[in-house]
Amino acid sequence: MAQSLPTQTDGEAPLLTVAVLSYDGRHLLELILPSLARQSFRDFEVVVVDNGSRDDTVAWLGEHWPEVQVISLAQNIGVTAALNVCARAGRGELVGLFNNDLEVDPDCLGELVAALREHPQAGWAGAKLRDFEQRDVLDGAGDVFTWAATGGRRGHGERDVGQYDEPRAIFGACGGAALYRRSTLQQVGDFDEDFFAFYEDVDWNLRAQLAGFSCRYVPSAVVYHMGSATIGRGLSDFTRYHLWRNTLWIIAKDLPARALLRHAPHLLLGQLVNLAVAIRDRKLTIWLRVWRDALRGLPRMLRKRREVQARRQISASALDAVVGADGGR
Repeated sequence: MAQSLPTQTDGEAPLLTVAVLSYDGRHLLELILPSLARQSFRDFEVVVVDNGSRDDTVAWLGEHWPEVQVISLAQNIGVTAALNVCARAGRGELVGLFNNDLEVDPDCLGELVAALREHPQAGWAGAKLRDFEQRDVLDGAGDVFTWAATGGRRGHGERDVGQYDEPRAIFGACGGAALYRRSTLQQVGDFDEDFFAFYEDVDWNLRAQLAGFSCRYVPSAVVYHMGSATIGRGLSDFTRYHLWRNTLWIIAKDLPARALLRHAPHLLLGQLVNLAVAIRDRKLTIWLRVWRDALRGLPRMLRKRREVQARRQISASALDAVVGADGGR
């Protein structure tokens, strides 16, 4: 098995660019980069986008991984903006977006590439995520979206006994372990930087589905995920705020009018659940700030809505095939 990353020349571009986003994550790169070096598929380049790290990541990469291309951002510009830098990086026809807190199975890249080759109508594909510490526990088997406007990972926390081993079309892929056609990224557009962090991939997945692209879940492509190794575990106030606010913006921006009317009860229930959780956890001030800021940003979202709906290629009924009350599980 190879122990070094492929070395690219100035000649023909590789098929795949693997872009790894990192912030103060040198210790995490010590895990993911060797796992990328062990890949059986070899037609790829690696780009690390360093989001203003303070731990000498850039110098360390130059010393230990000179074959890695480094994009060094002067300061932390936020997860979503840095993700867009990753999406535009490199020369590959395919772009892999990977968080730094992963160990990648040796066949992962090859399986994802093969899935996109086998399904030319698919615009992107996602891996099976397992827990890094408990490797028989699922971290996610593809992303789902419900009519309560909540996103989630199918099978999260379940013991992996093969119940999600069927390759299939699915709503979306976690933006931290997925392969995209560069042409799809360009047609759907950037991850929405107004979201800053959380649900930016859910928003992109929904816009891609509306634009007529499909996503593949590839269970034979496995990654082991440490889980919030960069931002920390637990539902912090920062996390609550961005999840709740960004949910409102997804509703305003992405859902077709007919879907809004048809699924209004589910959407209302989702917001009532958030309110109940805010009251239970004594986070009502955060919930109020969410609504204040969501309404302030509503004119921007409505302008973006016109663009999203103008690109829409599927009907509201067709959207029901990938979104459901249970998220299409």
